Amino acid sequence: MITLILKNFLRSNSVKIGVLFLLLAGIISLFVGKQFIDKQKQSVAETAQYQQKHIADNVKNHKDEMGLLLYYLKFSLVNNTLPINALSIGQRDVNPSIQSVTIRGLEAQKYDADLNNLYNLLLGNIDFSFVLIFLFPLIIIAFTYNIISEEKESGTWKIVVIQSRSPFSFIFQLFSVRFLVVLLVLFVTLFIGCIFLEIPLDSAFLTYLLVSILYILFWFGVCFLVASLHKTSNFNAVILLSIWIFLIIILPASINNYLVNKYPTPEALETTLKQRKGYHEKWDTDKQPTVDKFYAHYPQFKKFKMPEGDFNWLWYYAMQQMGDDESAKQSKELREKLQKRNKLSANIAQFIPTLHLQIQLNEIAKSGLTNQLLFLDEVTHFHEKNRLYFYPKIFSEAPVNSENWEKFKVQTFTDKSSLSYMKILLPLMVFIGLFVGLGWVNFRRTI
Repeated sequence: MITLILKNFLRSNSVKIGVLFLLLAGIISLFVGKQFIDKQKQSVAETAQYQQKHIADNVKNHKDEMGLLLYYLKFSLVNNTLPINALSIGQRDVNPSIQSVTIRGLEAQKYDADLNNLYNLLLGNIDFSFVLIFLFPLIIIAFTYNIISEEKESGTWKIVVIQSRSPFSFIFQLFSVRFLVVLLVLFVTLFIGCIFLEIPLDSAFLTYLLVSILYILFWFGVCFLVASLHKTSNFNAVILLSIWIFLIIILPASINNYLVNKYPTPEALETTLKQRKGYHEKWDTDKQPTVDKFYAHYPQFKKFKMPEGDFNWLWYYAMQQMGDDESAKQSKELREKLQKRNKLSANIAQFIPTLHLQIQLNEIAKSGLTNQLLFLDEVTHFHEKNRLYFYPKIFSEAPVNSENWEKFKVQTFTDKSSLSYMKILLPLMVFIGLFVGLGWVNFRRTI
């Protein structure tokens, strides 16, 4: 029976068009992901080459003063991009994956980003997660909205009920055939993606695959429940498209608006302004209080006494440090608000499968807000490490040529945070069980 159902289903031209459309969209998304990964690799390679040349040129041009040289030198930290990131680009297209910072004030440098085409940012990248979240449900709806109502409208449903030993088994086979076809499209696309994007078959990819299957099952559960209401094809189509619009567009946008208003971030601007003010106003004040605050922050540098004269590098870098210290409160508040936004959005998303999937795919690919916050934390540690290394050399007026400048290579940050499989999979499984269970009860009651 199931073979006959499959042949009859695949005979439809609309089904063939739908499958080809989904495959084409999936393959295009893989090319988009490939272009993104290639761009990231190129940027990393160019940054490594630039840093080497940048340091060599500045060492040659500023070989007399360590303090002046370190005013110009930039050191780069790269946020490692996994191959699976091509499937779910997430926030990597708006947040920089490379941070190049001097040892001067950090807060004014931390949020520097690459220049991007604003039109592209508005549209976003059509990666595979977009195809999975937005387009797969539409095809599932197109395949299932009239799965029973068409039989009723053509007058053949009573014959099916009479001739079939188990009408519910027949309904289950109808849905199973459509599920297998959609699942095949998913497998084919991801198989091509593994080869084309060189994605390893590790736990991250297998988790990505499993949560994708559950998401597809969720939408089949929704369609199964709507079909169990025994309404007309037009009603089913309207209600399913309404659910799609509500779950994928209206609800996520409403939640984002709620989060932005609940946790506004004026600190983003205040941090930069406070840092700049904290630094610039020190030019017009007495030097000693600035240096004393610097000594209070770094007691280990008290052994370096402030030289006489109108300008010295100890006072200058103390000013830079004070800019960061005086904006530390705003910086901490901004970090905490972003963390609260991220945590609350994840908690709310557990009750909204579409939003939950989007967040979890980004978590799996290390391309979400969690990864970006961890990267910014690492930038802070990276910057502090460089400061602590170079401050003694600046204050002691160490010769520039005494340092082996070739050892300063581009550093890489790797996000080693673990995944919570229960948190990823359980919400989808609960909704699948809920909708399938309600649909089963309706069918058993009405058949």
